[in-house]
Amino acid sequence: MSATTTNLNNKANSNSTPPVRKRNSLAKGKLPKWAIWAIAAGSIVLGAAASTLTGFNVASFAIYSAIIFLIAASVITTVVEGKRRGKNAMWTYLIYAAFIVALIPLASVLYTVLQKGLPGINSHFLFTSMNGVTGAVDNQTVANGEPVVGGAYHAVMGTLLITLWATLISVPVGMLTAVYLVEYGQGKALSKAITFFVDVMTGIPSIVAGLFAAALFGIILGPNARMGIVAAVALSVLMIPTVVRSTEEMLKIVPNELREASFALGVRRWRTILKVVIPTAISGIASGVTLAIARVIGETAPILVTAGIASNINMNVFANWMSTLPTFIYYQILTPTSPTNVDPSVQRAWAAALLLILMVMALNLIARLVASIFAPKKGR
Repeated sequence: MSATTTNLNNKANSNSTPPVRKRNSLAKGKLPKWAIWAIAAGSIVLGAAASTLTGFNVASFAIYSAIIFLIAASVITTVVEGKRRGKNAMWTYLIYAAFIVALIPLASVLYTVLQKGLPGINSHFLFTSMNGVTGAVDNQTVANGEPVVGGAYHAVMGTLLITLWATLISVPVGMLTAVYLVEYGQGKALSKAITFFVDVMTGIPSIVAGLFAAALFGIILGPNARMGIVAAVALSVLMIPTVVRSTEEMLKIVPNELREASFALGVRRWRTILKVVIPTAISGIASGVTLAIARVIGETAPILVTAGIASNINMNVFANWMSTLPTFIYYQILTPTSPTNVDPSVQRAWAAALLLILMVMALNLIARLVASIFAPKKGR
């Protein structure tokens, strides 16, 4: 009996399920991690070959490689992982491609400006003006191989002062308008009219704002009234719609429960707005103000018709012409100091362009810092 039982157990063990063999990752219905990189490498090779057939250049090489990778990766993913994951992979790679396409112009601009602007950035450029710099000076500089003289200090100060005054005008007006639209004027005829005119102002050309400010101050002070404050008013016309719209949207996303809780404690509406609503939305408001400043800091046409072009340092926005970095770049490119030797003027223009980009980046960093400081503190 025991022998029979032993034989039956042996047969049962022999007929048991054999151990599962390890299947490779391709057989599991999932691509291995190295597969996408292999497809990308093959796409680059095939893209280079296709570009060579039509006359090799970087643009066609990138386009061919991207198309081949998109098709190959989508097809292989569909075959291995199924139709659903194949579609997901296709749209994922399309999103990545769109991001890269959007990033290429920005990277190209930054690279070009850095390459051509860095040689012109020095202490002389940053702390001197163009006062006294003539074509003869540039000719002598080129002939002797000396460093370029003449800087953009006057343009930097003009940019900072005019933008500061434009911000001082625009931010209070824009924020108070947005507060009225969200907190007081809902459904009222005046609120609808303000919204309509803000939308219209958002799309007006910058030169129109400059002509408006020049005409307004021309009536008050005379036809030759060109000074920094006139340019600041022109820029504020462009800034106000952006401040209103961004602030309005930020105030709308503040939960009504916060307002109701404040009202329930007996706090007045104006104090609720000042102490609850605005601090809650300050991060978005700061970002909107920064966008508005970045929108106008590079404007050229309004400055030309309101503040003119100057080569000397002027720190008074209420008197005389002023220069800004955009007008400085425009003037250096359009009318070089020396028509026979334009390289010094071109170098100054590229250096000023780099300086303008750095100023915009600094504004963004300041906006983030302000938002982090004034944002409501989180509880434990």
